[in-house]
Amino acid sequence: MQRPPKKFHPHPFEYHQEIDLRIDALSNLGEGIGRVDGWVVFVPFCLPGELVRARVFRNDKNCSKADLVEVLEPSPDRAEPGCKLFGTCGGCQYQHLGYEAQLAWKTRQVGELMQHMAGVDHPVLPCIPSPKLWNYRSKITPHFDRPKDGEIGPIGFMPNGRRSGIIDVPQCPIAMEEINAALPRERASIHQRAKMFKRGATLLLRATEGRVETNNAAVVTEHVGDISFDFLAGEFFQNNPFILPAFTGHVAAEACTGGTRFLVDAYCGSGLFALTLAKSFEQVAGVEVSEAATDWARRNAESNGITNATFLAASAEAIFADIEFPASETAVVIDPPRKGCSPEFLSQLIAFGPARVVYVSCDPATQVRDLAILQEGGFKLEKVQPFDLFPHTRHLECVMTLVR
Repeated sequence: MQRPPKKFHPHPFEYHQEIDLRIDALSNLGEGIGRVDGWVVFVPFCLPGELVRARVFRNDKNCSKADLVEVLEPSPDRAEPGCKLFGTCGGCQYQHLGYEAQLAWKTRQVGELMQHMAGVDHPVLPCIPSPKLWNYRSKITPHFDRPKDGEIGPIGFMPNGRRSGIIDVPQCPIAMEEINAALPRERASIHQRAKMFKRGATLLLRATEGRVETNNAAVVTEHVGDISFDFLAGEFFQNNPFILPAFTGHVAAEACTGGTRFLVDAYCGSGLFALTLAKSFEQVAGVEVSEAATDWARRNAESNGITNATFLAASAEAIFADIEFPASETAVVIDPPRKGCSPEFLSQLIAFGPARVVYVSCDPATQVRDLAILQEGGFKLEKVQPFDLFPHTRHLECVMTLVR
């Protein structure tokens, strides 16, 4: 048996001890959860209901981590992965799980997070599927380490289960066809220019209007329904354009229900929600802490002929200071980064007191954390709707509707 690492704790299992266990559920990180004599063991790449053999590599205070050795009794939901790098590359967690089952588990995990983190027992609507299951990502950012002896090593993504290293990824089946067509050329260019690099770097490949842009500072265009958005290629924009019409349509329907006449888009970026929702409201105000982002939002409003939307660059301490809409007739859409809303923002939102809040999140865990604060501040949860913007991965977007 291989010698254990110095910090390995030998209880309840020895290092690399092989155990058989039945998988009961999936964690929100996409790992299988099983138990041995009541002790929790996490095993990646296995599915609920399966009997598996696993090799333990770490014992924590209340659980163990193990690698999958063999599936002894496979689940009927087990599917053939669409990528030969699945299980090695850390990008996808669910390629071995049939798509209907992926949607069901994502729906269930949102409900479990609400129960466990906030004590909220509320129905979760079935996760809306992506219109495309493969070749849906409009942007990827492979990277590489600094050259060794004048040679560039792997160009790709972080390995599964590790915090360092790179797996070479010559093709990515969840990236759009244009990106995969351009990837060999971009990889070859990096290898040919190896002597130019003194350190590692990250590549950009963003699909835009049938071509691929690799310059972070270049202007690119994305279309959502009949609205076009210009922004810098390296900036954030939702990376599954195929689901965006349904996604923004749901946010619009939730925001304008109940007679609201005004909309505040509190993390407006280049204007995705403010501009796609503008036709449903008398007036729209987009608010951003980034002056550059508000400039793009203004340009996009002008180029699309949208005249009822204004955009404000506000300090984080005074987001609603210049909003003159009556709160009782206003809906607020919030789409914060993965870390969720700051306590300062939530206190300002509660003080403003809009009639409706539509909270869009790429991390349901931080969203549920903020939900608890909003409920304490006088808001009631009305609807929970997940969207699968990221098939075959553990990630999802969740839209929660709250009313005053």
